[in-house]
Parts: sequence; structure tokens; C-alpha cells
Amino acid sequence: MAGLHRPSTTSSSSSSSSSSSSNNHSYSRLVMLLTILPLTLASFAFLLQWRGGLTDDPLTRWSPDHSRFPGRSLSNPDPDHIPRHHSHSDCTSTTNPLFPHTRSLSFPYFRHWNFDIHSNLKPKVCITTSTSAGLEQTLPWIYYHKVIGVSTFLLFVEGKAASANVSRVLESIPGVKVIYRTRELEEQQAKSRIWNETWLASFFYKPCNYELFVKQSLNMEMAIVMARDSGMDWIIHLDTDELIHPAGTQEYSLRKLLSDVPANVDIVIFPNYESSVERDDIKEPFSEVSMFKKNFDHLPKDVYFGNYKDATRGNPNYFLTYGNGKAAARIQDHLRSNGAHRWHNYMKTPNEIKLDEAAVLHYTYPKFSDLTSRRDRCGCKPTKEDVKRCFMLEFDRAAFIIASTATEEEMRQWYRERIVWTDKTLNLRLLRKGILTRIYAPMVIIQSLRESGTFSSVIAKAAETTLSKDTFLKSVESSNSTRKNARSGTSSTRKIDVGGVSQATARRILEVIDSSLPTAIPPLSPPSLDPSDLITS
Repeated sequence: MAGLHRPSTTSSSSSSSSSSSSNNHSYSRLVMLLTILPLTLASFAFLLQWRGGLTDDPLTRWSPDHSRFPGRSLSNPDPDHIPRHHSHSDCTSTTNPLFPHTRSLSFPYFRHWNFDIHSNLKPKVCITTSTSAGLEQTLPWIYYHKVIGVSTFLLFVEGKAASANVSRVLESIPGVKVIYRTRELEEQQAKSRIWNETWLASFFYKPCNYELFVKQSLNMEMAIVMARDSGMDWIIHLDTDELIHPAGTQEYSLRKLLSDVPANVDIVIFPNYESSVERDDIKEPFSEVSMFKKNFDHLPKDVYFGNYKDATRGNPNYFLTYGNGKAAARIQDHLRSNGAHRWHNYMKTPNEIKLDEAAVLHYTYPKFSDLTSRRDRCGCKPTKEDVKRCFMLEFDRAAFIIASTATEEEMRQWYRERIVWTDKTLNLRLLRKGILTRIYAPMVIIQSLRESGTFSSVIAKAAETTLSKDTFLKSVESSNSTRKNARSGTSSTRKIDVGGVSQATARRILEVIDSSLPTAIPPLSPPSLDPSDLITS
């Protein structure tokens, strides 16, 4: 038995040794497989991501598909898209005192974006404005709207915006036309048919806001002609403290939003949201403000009126300033402005729609300095009687009086009580109710534009060029000269005093037209709790 047991032990030991060796071999193969597999996958991923040269910087190579930034379509090739090849020299941006937050690395969506106007995408959208703002406000405003699909900007400039350094930068931007308030321009506008009509007459020969309102209407009349000559499909009048928020589209695109508008619609109304600043030291509103108060049109009535007093916070109205939005108009025959907030048509009642989600974001008194800057632009006396001649809205009147009579400390206190939303409990409650809302897209886009060096590079490029103001004034004169329009027999928006039509005949024609024209729509406050106001609304 012992003899039989000994071989059995040997055999068992041999089998155990063989099994251990086999296990070790399998383990080694597994380790080798686990080592080789990640290396293989990493190499494969590198080949997939490689763009064809060592000149590409890592940030661009490993970024998402930047050609698909919201608002940019691949179905129609757009020369504005970012080129494939990039150089290291463009990865940094020059720090500029106007934009202290500029950083070296750029957001990949905007790297080398051409931002040019030459695009086959439709519809073509034009924005016109009358402004005296500086580059710190105007550049973010322009490039944000370029990102969401605007191709042309008609800037009627005065003050700081018309200064040599600022205007040189603005003139250097593709798609931007700068129109200066010269004597030649005023002589042209003095011949406008608007002066012979009644719809704007109640605003004539009054100071401050009323004067601006008439000036905006005259500029809009001129902008229609220029936009049509440039082949635009839509025109929008917007101030440089307002941003279009094209919510309600799959892409964050104004162009896409307007392309979906039915062909029989003439005017699209964007209800406005008003900024609700949470600090009194805001420097760059577009980059620092994310909370907005919704428009009456975008709220259930019970929510609006049920929270009216909390939302008003002791101010004269739900909004500090206007609440009747802004509008986009389809370029067509006989189009005219109807004040800064609306468009109309000389020959028909336009078909209008109001958008359910998209809005105009109005950055209202977002900086403490806005109190004194508005005061300095108006020469009215700081009395309750005199400010009515200068300002259409009650809050503007109150702000002017405070800025003209109070000390800086008193102004700061008034600003915090009336404008700054410091009560976080109230903010949270109104956010939950839907009165307040957070909107981050404009902030992200503008911050990314700044970090990409877009603004600083525009300034640097403009410093290398010299542009002639006289050359552009000649183009303005040509665009706005009275002429017979060959397209559809369109009548000029200028006063009818040429082309063989007598003054008496022109006067009779205008009287007939005026009888059916509504009065220009001024900035209007939202509905209040006053029963008579509710009936009007």
C-alpha cells in the first residue's frame, strides 16, 4: 500500500506543479493583454483625433466639433466657419484696458472665426441702432449678435461712439456701417416725409427722450433703405443695452428663429425681459448679469398680478422702464418705422405675431454710473413738472431727480433700494414663481468671445488701419438720395417733393395716408394693478 501511495503522491505533486505553471502563464498573458489593450486604444484615439499636422494646438485638436456652434448650420456651407488649420500665434490675446478680463487661451468655438458678412445662409438679418456708447459696450453687443446670426449692423453714432478711436474700430468690423450725425446727415433727414405726417408729430420739438425718439425714427427710416440695398431680409431696431435672446429654437440662432416665421407674417414682436442686478458694483453687465424679470406676455396672469407688489419693490411699475418689447420687420415695399419699438407699412396693416419664448434682454440701469450718465445727457430742471417734458416713463423721471439733487451716498442708497436685488429670500421666491429667471447663454458667449481675444484683436487690427470718414459719408449720401425705385415701384420713404409731383398733390396724398396711420408707439410700461390700465392693456 505504501508502494502504491508513493507514486500517487508524486503524480499529485506533478499535477499541482503543472496547474500552477499553467495559471502563471495565463496570468502573464492577461497582464500583457491589459497592458497592450489601453495602448492600442490610445493610439487609435490619437489617429482619430489627429488633424493632419503638428501645427495644431492641443486645445483645438481635442475640442468638440466647433463648426456646430449653435446657430451655425452645416447643410449650407458658411464661409464664417472656423478653418481647419490654426497657428500657435493666435492662441494668445493682447490684454486691453477696455477688457481687463481677457485671458490667453481661447474658447475653441471662436478660435479663428472669421465673423465676416459673406454668407450664403438665409435669411439675412440687419440690426440698426442709434448709440453714443463706447467700445466696452458696443463690441460685445455686435459680436454676440454676429454669433446668433446677424450679418449687418447700421450704427448711427454720436458722442463717444463717434470719437476718432472708437469709430475707427467700429468701421474696421466686417458687416458694420457707421453713420455719423453730421450737418449733411441732418440736412438729409430734414427733408424726410416724416415731418409732413402726423403719426410722429406729438414727439416733435421736445427735449431728451422725446428728441431721441424722433432721431431714432429718422435713423430707422434711413436704415430701411440701406438694409434693402444690401439685400437684407429682416431689420431690427435695438439699443446697445439690449440683446436678442432667441429661445425656442433647436439652435440658439436668431437666423433660425426668423427662418421659421410663416411667409405671410410681416412683423415679429420680441417681448422684453428686464435685468435684475444683484450687486451695485457691476462693471460689464453682459458678462456679469444672469437674472432677469420676465415680461407680462410670458407669464400667466394670476402669477403676474398675484406677485405684482413683490416684483415691483416700491417702484412706479413692474418694470423700471418700458415693457412693450422690440420688433423685427420683414424688408418689403412701403415699410416704415412706427417709433423705436415697432414698424408699420404705409400701404397696409402689417400682420404681426408675438413670440412665446424668445425675448429682448434689456439691461436696465445695470451700473450705478447709469444714474449720472443719463443725468448728464439731459438739461432739464430736476422738478416733477419739468421732467415730464423730458422723460416718458416715471422711473426715468425719478432717477433723473435723484441724480441731480442727492449726494453720491444718497444716490448709492437709492440705487440699492430701487434697482439692486439684495433680498435673496425674495429672489428665490420669485424665481420659483417664474417671475424671475436665470439666463446664462449671453453671458457665456460674451465671456468666451472676450477670452478668445476677439475684442482685443479687433482693436489691435483697427490700430493698423486708417479709414476715411468722408468716404463713408459719400456712401450714406448715395444710399439715401431720393430716387425712383426699380423694384416693385416702391415709393421713397423721403418726402414727396420731386419726380414731377406737385407740393399740393403731395400734401393731399399724405393727408389720405395719415388718416389711417396709428400714432407712433412710445416705450410703454407693463400693465399695472390700476383697473383702467388693465382695460387699456
